Amino acid sequence: MASINTSQLVQWLDNYLQASRFKDYCPNGLQVEGTPTVQHIVTGVTASQALLEAAVERGADTVLVHHGWFWKNEDARIRGMKKKRLAFALEHDLNLIAYHLPLDAHPEVGNNTQLALQLGLQQDKDEDGQPIGIGPSGLIQLGYLETPDTLENVAKKLCQQLQRSPLVVGNPQQIIQRVAWCTGGAQGFMTEAIDAGVDLYISGEASEPTYHYALESNTAYIGAGHHATERYGVKALGDKVAAQFGVKVEFIDINNPI
Repeated sequence: MASINTSQLVQWLDNYLQASRFKDYCPNGLQVEGTPTVQHIVTGVTASQALLEAAVERGADTVLVHHGWFWKNEDARIRGMKKKRLAFALEHDLNLIAYHLPLDAHPEVGNNTQLALQLGLQQDKDEDGQPIGIGPSGLIQLGYLETPDTLENVAKKLCQQLQRSPLVVGNPQQIIQRVAWCTGGAQGFMTEAIDAGVDLYISGEASEPTYHYALESNTAYIGAGHHATERYGVKALGDKVAAQFGVKVEFIDINNPI
């Protein structure tokens, strides 16, 4: 079985995802140090207890996720759920590697690019062929449907692709062509999407003001699920690692309806 030094893998991931350019809400990269040699990686959206246990059951030595631990402004004490997770990881010598905003924004394996592929969205690109992003760290992507369609039909396709019934705000018969999107908890970027002049903004979650912003601006909104919109980036990143280093990589989807 192929293997790679843990520090070499993390260095490659840091460079590939350009992690140093992001001011994030959590540390990116190696969050918990385990075995010094990586042979078997489990990827998933969130480093939950269920994912850690599934990784151990499959004989993995490393867990690579989008949502890791040690978030800014959370209680830093290691107790309760946090103690259980950390003790389990240390007991089984698991590496925990996590990338948050760098994985959202990456032009190839990023959550936003991968969601576009799932939904058939064409990305606006610059002269170098890179996706055009707006807002903080360029996280909001802009693009379009090649064939304009109604909001109702766009929502139906999204439901089919993501296997989740989305929250839809707007006139079902509104014609959609220009689209902005940002996966996960990005409802706070709705005003930037409105200012960009799009017909539709897609994110993972909605807040109470989102409804009013959508109706009053005539900018349709779809909340497609935080987890559902962020399955695809970490899976693509794992596939990239497997191709680069030949190590075993498995994606495990621990379902989350939110």
